[in-house]
Amino acid sequence: MTAIKPNAQSDNVSGKKVLLAAPRGYCAGVDRAVIAVEKALDHYGAPIYVRKQIVHNKHVVASLEKRGAIFVNEVDEAPEGCIMVFSAHGVSPAVVEAANARNQQTIDATCPLVTKVHREVQRFDQEGYDILLVGHEGHEEVEGTAGEAPNAVQLIDGPDGIANAKIKDPNKVIWLSQTTLSVDETMETVLKLREKFPTLQNPPSDDICYATQNRQVAIKKIGAECDLVIVVGSANSSNTVRLVEVALDAGAKASYRVDFASEIKDEWFEGVSTVGVSSGASVPEELVSEVLDYLASREFDDVRTVTTAEEDVQFSLPKELRKDLKAAGHDVSNKNKN
Repeated sequence: MTAIKPNAQSDNVSGKKVLLAAPRGYCAGVDRAVIAVEKALDHYGAPIYVRKQIVHNKHVVASLEKRGAIFVNEVDEAPEGCIMVFSAHGVSPAVVEAANARNQQTIDATCPLVTKVHREVQRFDQEGYDILLVGHEGHEEVEGTAGEAPNAVQLIDGPDGIANAKIKDPNKVIWLSQTTLSVDETMETVLKLREKFPTLQNPPSDDICYATQNRQVAIKKIGAECDLVIVVGSANSSNTVRLVEVALDAGAKASYRVDFASEIKDEWFEGVSTVGVSSGASVPEELVSEVLDYLASREFDDVRTVTTAEEDVQFSLPKELRKDLKAAGHDVSNKNKN
């Protein structure tokens, strides 16, 4: 695979170049969740059950399945007493109760930034607020967040959500958001919400996660200079899909999402001299390297890394897993053995 070096430039005379966005790929929450499943498999042995995809990436899920992880849609599809991992997107209290009712040993791999939004929902529900949750209907994170206070949360998914929203007290209405949305689109929605509800309050802190924002800023930086932007990631990854949209909004002439380099189409390159590359927050770097290999085979071997932020965030492993690993004298750091 291509070794990725910052601002690596060749003696390329074709004029073809690649602008490689940084940051890209794995965020701290994804890294934590994937390593949690890997360490659980090492410690407890297969099978380990996981509710929903641990993160939204085909390659990651398939790799964990090969090691003995079994992915289920609901906890009642797994045996009583099994080890059950909750995905990075979080779950509602009802899911936790269902797992407990089946005596499943749960490991909560919810991203701490999603957990923060859950706690905000709990707090504002207790204080009697109407909570307008900006997000996409059916997304696992939204279902888990709304499940914290189903009688207080109203989902705002586009203009229809705004039109149908109703509140009890104009002095007690607040908006929160799914963590993986487009920053710009979210603020457009909030401005429209505020037209209807002038007293709408802001979250106590930004709900859209640092990694989502950083990847969007990076792709904005390269988008205007690119004839084509390729975003690596899966179709059910909200933050990946947003990156494609942000690239186009930033001025890219074309932008496409691929899971693997093999999905890239030759016709995309007609008249193209500059290609941008980025990846969603649940994408391992090896998939980006394969895309760069493909581009190099088409003489796009002048790779220039465009860095807009440095990330050093790391989250500790889920407390349930740390406890068992520590008791067994095993490594409890957020690192895998590979």
